[in-house]
Amino acid sequence: MSKYIAAIDQGTSSTRFIVFDQNGQIAAVDQKEHKQFYPQSGWVEHDPMEIWIRTQEVILNALQKSGIHPSEIAALGITNQRETTVMWDRTTGQPLHPAIVWQDTRTAGFCQELAKDGGQDRLREKTGLPLATYFSGPKIKWLMENSTVVAEAVRNGTALAGTIDSWLIWNLTGGKNGGLHITDGSNASRTLLMNLQTRQWDDGLLNLMGVPSSILPEIRPSSQVYGEARGILEGVPIASVLGDQQAALFGQTCFSPGEAKNTYGTGCFMLMNTGEQPVPSHSGLLTTFGYQLEGKPPVYCLEGSIAISGALIQWLRDNLGIIQQSSEIEPLARSVDNNGGAFIVPAFSGLFAPYWRSDARGVIVGLTRFVNRGHIARAALEATAYQTREVLDAMRSDSGINLQSLKVDGGMVVNDLLMQFQADILNVPVTRPKIAETTSLGAAYAAGLAVGFWKSLDELRAKWAPEKTWTPAMATGDRDRLFSGWKKAVTRSFDWIDD
Repeated sequence: MSKYIAAIDQGTSSTRFIVFDQNGQIAAVDQKEHKQFYPQSGWVEHDPMEIWIRTQEVILNALQKSGIHPSEIAALGITNQRETTVMWDRTTGQPLHPAIVWQDTRTAGFCQELAKDGGQDRLREKTGLPLATYFSGPKIKWLMENSTVVAEAVRNGTALAGTIDSWLIWNLTGGKNGGLHITDGSNASRTLLMNLQTRQWDDGLLNLMGVPSSILPEIRPSSQVYGEARGILEGVPIASVLGDQQAALFGQTCFSPGEAKNTYGTGCFMLMNTGEQPVPSHSGLLTTFGYQLEGKPPVYCLEGSIAISGALIQWLRDNLGIIQQSSEIEPLARSVDNNGGAFIVPAFSGLFAPYWRSDARGVIVGLTRFVNRGHIARAALEATAYQTREVLDAMRSDSGINLQSLKVDGGMVVNDLLMQFQADILNVPVTRPKIAETTSLGAAYAAGLAVGFWKSLDELRAKWAPEKTWTPAMATGDRDRLFSGWKKAVTRSFDWIDD
């Protein structure tokens, strides 16, 4: 009798393997970080082989520590950092180039060139996305034009391209010995190559980017038995694929239109379920694929993507040495009563929603001799909350829905100071669930549904429970004054990078 569902959560900075029981409780877990490479300003890369090795290590470690045997696992779900792009050789199984990470800005010139004809939103009607360095299609084009190894493999018909989910599934199901080359709509919709209505690769978009369809994965439902794993998880059905933010939406059981969640990780991502039809955004949000259960209509979302949130705290730790560990940020920020008039706009790789300005760069403004380390720490935390407020305002404008509360998850939600300030600046309650691993849980839920481990969305919804809620406690005048200061600070980050 299979007692568990497992999930691989391959994130921007680390890979985790989590095994859940019938109640959605964690039965086993292991996690390992992988290296971040910054070859030059604006470039961010990962080593795909290191990610694959780390994936195998965390699976093995979690099983060994817990004593769980693969035969006890009913299915495996996969969730992944989105937009990060890998190209590899189907005959050797080796990457053809380092993976280009979603934060990378090397495709800015190409995106600007495309925008000259029809503007930055010329592809929104088909894709729901603006032309931006964030997305995968331009990354594939860059690799084909700038790597002779990639170009030769494409000519020879041995090249494969995909996001991290496709790379992992291909390896998990046999790699060069018959590995499956697939993805789902939540990842494919982030490429600028998929048509949101047909949920297939679009010939017009492929021609525009110069990407051959032969190198791309087959687009499948997010919850479906695709095949069986080989190796460590021999025989375990692989039964779900979801980009990390859509997985968190699923794990937070936001199954009804108007329900929303915000994930606080390396970046920050708010998704609102908008139902079975895409809702166009006129406020700088992304219209994106949410999830699709086998045999069911697709569910779409509005998304506000923020490039830098937790990464700003890492920057204070690793680049400036203001803190030694990320956990030190809250007590340091609590050492002062406010931000001292300082604001940090962390546009390290431009600004994402709702601005989409690749010319922006990070700024710290409002500095005086009064400002100290505590004020900088507080301003860093507040930056995430302000950016979330901008996204929520845009969602209200596009959807006409006033959120009554916001479900939150991700590594930063353990920070009580940030969560209280988030509730204050949004003026809505903010709720953290009891089961905090919502990204992995969403992938597990989707896999479990595919194999009948869980029977319905209602069963999953019944498992969701709040752990803590923060309610707004800030005076309206203070809220308006702080947010006005933030908006002014954002304008100071514009036009820093010339064409």
